[in-house]
Amino acid sequence: MLTATKTTTMLPVEDPERAGRFYTDALGLKPVATAPDGTRIFALGQGDALGLMPAEKGAQTGHTVISFEVPDLESEIRELEDKGVHFEDYDLPDFKTVNHIAVMGNERAAWFTDTEGNILCLHELLGDEA
Repeated sequence: MLTATKTTTMLPVEDPERAGRFYTDALGLKPVATAPDGTRIFALGQGDALGLMPAEKGAQTGHTVISFEVPDLESEIRELEDKGVHFEDYDLPDFKTVNHIAVMGNERAAWFTDTEGNILCLHELLGDEA
């Protein structure tokens, strides 16, 4: 059934060209195709894909749309900041980041937005001792 299928996560983008440059240049994703409707497809690990679908401004949501699991969160943050990516910081009663990172149970995470306002996340799983 569906558990054995490959997936494509679709993100709404106002400007596919601008968004495509961000996902290629800043995030290092490999473009693999452009669909007839202008959706740009990028390869992700394990055969999955990311699609940047043309949409009107404001089609983005106010929550995380995709999270990339990374082995070394600080290193990934530094690398992306060197490419101009801005990470968000939060200081809420039940949620706080320190140096862009929030600890939540057995994972640590950091958030940033793409050029279109989509909220993206990097997360690192912690060992059993966390």
